[in-house]
Amino acid sequence: MKPSHILLPVTLSLLVAACGASEPESQTTEIRAEESNIRAHLEFLADDDLKGRETGSNEHEIASNYIVSEFKQLGLEPAGDDGTYYQRIPFRKSTLKENSARMTFENNGEVVEFEFPKQFITGPSHYEEKDEITAPLVFVGYGMEAPEFGLDDYNALDVEGKIVVMLTGRPEFLPSEEGAHLANIKSDIAREKGAVGIITLHTPVREKTRKYETSVYYTKTPRMTWLGPNGLPKGEEQQLKGSAYIDDEPAQKLFANAPTELSTIFEKIEEDPDFSPKGFELEGQVTLARESRHEEISSPNVAAVLPGSDKTLKDEYVVYTAHSDHIGVIKDMSREDNINNGAMDNASGVSIMLETARLFVESEQEFDRSIMFLSVTAEEKGLLGADYFANNPTVPLENIVANVNLDMPVLLYDFADVIAFGASHSTLGDTVSKAAQQFDTKQSPDPMPEQAIFTRSDHYTLVKKGIPAVFLMTGFTSRTEGEDGGEVWGEFFAEHYHKPSDGLNLDINYEAGARFTNINFAIGKEIANADKRPQWLEDSFFGKQFND
Repeated sequence: MKPSHILLPVTLSLLVAACGASEPESQTTEIRAEESNIRAHLEFLADDDLKGRETGSNEHEIASNYIVSEFKQLGLEPAGDDGTYYQRIPFRKSTLKENSARMTFENNGEVVEFEFPKQFITGPSHYEEKDEITAPLVFVGYGMEAPEFGLDDYNALDVEGKIVVMLTGRPEFLPSEEGAHLANIKSDIAREKGAVGIITLHTPVREKTRKYETSVYYTKTPRMTWLGPNGLPKGEEQQLKGSAYIDDEPAQKLFANAPTELSTIFEKIEEDPDFSPKGFELEGQVTLARESRHEEISSPNVAAVLPGSDKTLKDEYVVYTAHSDHIGVIKDMSREDNINNGAMDNASGVSIMLETARLFVESEQEFDRSIMFLSVTAEEKGLLGADYFANNPTVPLENIVANVNLDMPVLLYDFADVIAFGASHSTLGDTVSKAAQQFDTKQSPDPMPEQAIFTRSDHYTLVKKGIPAVFLMTGFTSRTEGEDGGEVWGEFFAEHYHKPSDGLNLDINYEAGARFTNINFAIGKEIANADKRPQWLEDSFFGKQFND
């Protein structure tokens, strides 16, 4: 790594002014992104002195203060809480106490004790420091409800006051993005049905792609949630009082005298990945117990607004999001480099958002709608900062017309195309195509739909509130002859993603960063001045689910 040093925002501004701007990509008087600005922001945010910007750390506070300073210099209005740029979020960090997890199964007077973590694992509770629940069991298949796909796993089953037992994953016939969303809300459905706990079954099919031992590794990792104004995790009253993830072989003990043996269900799933088993009651009852440690921390979102010029439309908002946190420092101090700087994830996204903000401010054009720039925290903890904003917005949620998300643009090659996650769900797909064409860039279809990336970044929290969103990634085609963009992108994920090597030693292509900024600016301009707000497409699953 380069020698560590922190430059004050004023010093950085002088550096930026001294650097030359990149050549415009077309002969036009319109303002264009400057490579030097992106470089200055990225080198500050990914410096060793910021120690990987862990949520709740002093170094993440420094990053947030830097972003506020840049917003102030641009003259953007504060859009946080109480007339400030900050939306301060209270978080609870929960850790499972060692040797406290217990799971027993009692049936016909016989008691089976499961061994932690060899046979089952669990996480800490965000609600109680000590909890225990004993309840009967109901098998609910995959635990999904989706009439449009013929799934009704709770049909004719009474799970009130019971522990539901469900398979991990989902049937393969579900489209990837829709299936990922339905898998994400399994626990919500169980709570709504009145269940008091969930036992998830590891399957032989899952073992082939993610070994049970891999999940065991994370049992010592703290988990985090945000606290609502009422002091409760996510502001919700607790219903689920226990959970467990159980390996496939010991799980079969829960199915003693069941209408269908678990081994038969596993066999059918392996033979037919589209198979979705029907549920039924199970004999016996399970006791789940654990102890948890709680720590209260806080970390801010940062928000600023460029007010719109139209008398009516200025009350509507185009929201740019980029997460400012990363995963901090590796605990193994014996390593020569133990700082996860997060240059691409997501110092690059924040840098592009800041340069996009400058383009809006310094453009000679006026914009009908207001533009919000929202730097969110705790993305790496489960999209928590964005989720907090979606549930506690600083502007009326119904006035947010679209979200343009900037997360981890891999600026390591001269990309010739972009991939827009969410493009197939709303009219924003056409907006992206038009914007990209202005910079001799095409829009390509998702090359890895099985990853369901549309449900894996901050925009997803706003999508669930009915707001159309788009999330751009650099495509797999390179302008450089002989260079395979997909290969460069894949190499980054294999060798640098969530590792200390995602740092400033990477061969960062700032010209590509400027082009990426220009495209995202063009997207926002189109939305801001369009007569109509973006619309969900008629056949979009997400539009049907969330658009009132």
